[in-house]
Amino acid sequence: MDKAMKMIRRHCLFTMFSAAVVVICVCIGVTMNLTTIYDENFDHMGLRTFCMFTVNSNILMAATMALVFPYSLDGLRKHNFHLPRWVVNLVFMGVTGVALTFLVSLCVLAPVKGFMLIFTGSRFFLHGLCPILAILAFCFFISEQRITFWETFYTLIPVFTYAVLYYVMVVVIGEEQGGWNDFYGFATRIPVWIPMVAILPLTFLIATVIRVLHNQTFDKRRKEEATYYSEAFAHADIRELIGAMARFHRTMTAGKDILVPGRVIGIMVDNNEGDATWEECCGIYLKEYLQSSEVMDIKKLWI
Repeated sequence: MDKAMKMIRRHCLFTMFSAAVVVICVCIGVTMNLTTIYDENFDHMGLRTFCMFTVNSNILMAATMALVFPYSLDGLRKHNFHLPRWVVNLVFMGVTGVALTFLVSLCVLAPVKGFMLIFTGSRFFLHGLCPILAILAFCFFISEQRITFWETFYTLIPVFTYAVLYYVMVVVIGEEQGGWNDFYGFATRIPVWIPMVAILPLTFLIATVIRVLHNQTFDKRRKEEATYYSEAFAHADIRELIGAMARFHRTMTAGKDILVPGRVIGIMVDNNEGDATWEECCGIYLKEYLQSSEVMDIKKLWI
């Protein structure tokens, strides 16, 4: 089981490290914006920076990436890494948002205002580095769940929410009445109906590409896991293996929360030639874990 534990540990470390790098870079970029009181090229600095989708999408993405940390640490501690589907979907939403930011900055803002202006200073982090790192992290390292087609629609929620807010503040209220100026140029440089019609389909297309890359990494990792378990445990007594794993986990967790590693047990059952079922093996794991716990408690009485 040593290699299996190493595979889990490696996945935890890659996930945690990639998420940490993204969060740190976002903190640097947002802090630079907040501490820059005046910029002759941009009106929205200081606290006004929170008006921009660039900043909000990066903050959302960093916040969702931060949710990965406790599960990664728990995976290292318990040798059983698993990200809940709701966490993966939130990260998916955040990464899609910054990917949209990157493409708008590259294809719309940079040609108008200049590439050096759009990708220097804090904008180097928020327009370029953070989105690229987030996409790489999510597509190639944070691959714990397979994303479905219907889950792609979740990524439209932040974009739609901001689009409605932007339209109200820029078009309905207007800058003269205390709203926002059209800093993205979606209402003054081009007809307002164009971004209204194009922005959500573009977001969905971006999310689809990210989903495909993410799922490819997920499938590749699962195939590697299946190959390893098949080669290592296909002819072994799976009941004895499950019992040994339970006893090992009991010594590692030192009597803390009991967590049956159902995903790992499922992979072992699927790649074993025996007749044991997943339900039976989970029961064996829990029984052995509790029995070893009783033995350790008895030993404590003699110490």
